[in-house]
Amino acid sequence: MHCHTSPDVVPRLLDAVSLARQARQRGLRAIVFKDHLTPSAAKAALVAQAVRGVEVFGGIVLNHSVGGINPAAVEAMALTTGQHGKVVWLPTVDAENHVKQDRRSRRDVTPVKVFENGKPVAALLEIFELCRRYDLVLATGHVSVAESLMITKAALRAGVNKVLVTHATDWPIFASVEEIGSLVDSGAFVELALPIARNGISHPDIEAQFDKLASAFVRVGAQHLVLSSDLGQPDNPPHVHGLARFVAALEKRGVPEKDLERAIKTNPAYLLGLTK
Repeated sequence: MHCHTSPDVVPRLLDAVSLARQARQRGLRAIVFKDHLTPSAAKAALVAQAVRGVEVFGGIVLNHSVGGINPAAVEAMALTTGQHGKVVWLPTVDAENHVKQDRRSRRDVTPVKVFENGKPVAALLEIFELCRRYDLVLATGHVSVAESLMITKAALRAGVNKVLVTHATDWPIFASVEEIGSLVDSGAFVELALPIARNGISHPDIEAQFDKLASAFVRVGAQHLVLSSDLGQPDNPPHVHGLARFVAALEKRGVPEKDLERAIKTNPAYLLGLTK
């Protein structure tokens, strides 16, 4: 549900075609391309033509590069050839929560706001309607836990059926296990991503992070959890190998196979509309 590939604005480990071939070889049913600064639905449509035997999807991230909270860009993504666009991520690198925590000379960036006066901005309400109409996944991007809770409740009230909290325990969201419980209780699916190196720096305590992710299964069950790799960075392992490592680490910590199946197969298939 969360794969970074080239072509992209920043260096990536693999190009999109190579990843699709590796995914097919390892027996994955589907992959989702996520690009922070450009829509990935067209990329997915082309890769689907080049690589048969694996479902390929993309989406759009609502950063400044696509006009921020831009309903026109979302609808264009949804209507891209072949309906390979499935996910609408709220701002990531331009989210207020991200900008506040980013130490790499981004404090002059005007954040893309999703709320004003405690309510979703008007354009976000239009995007809720587009997600409902086209059966899109609304993912929370890099907004805060508190914002994710408010977005989930507002989106579900507006008829959005599929809300996914993006890599909830990772930077810059840092949700606790208790907060994951609150997010699930609000009706969201919660994405748990493989702990990875960022900007060449390994996770400070990767074993403790795996323990935390395993405890999330104990706290909330697998019904609303989704496992993703969030890989594609040059200093991290390939997507499919990282995902396999993720599953092995959770198995080692006692997460039942049926729960892992739910989080890595059943729930992502539901979100992507792969019902058969």
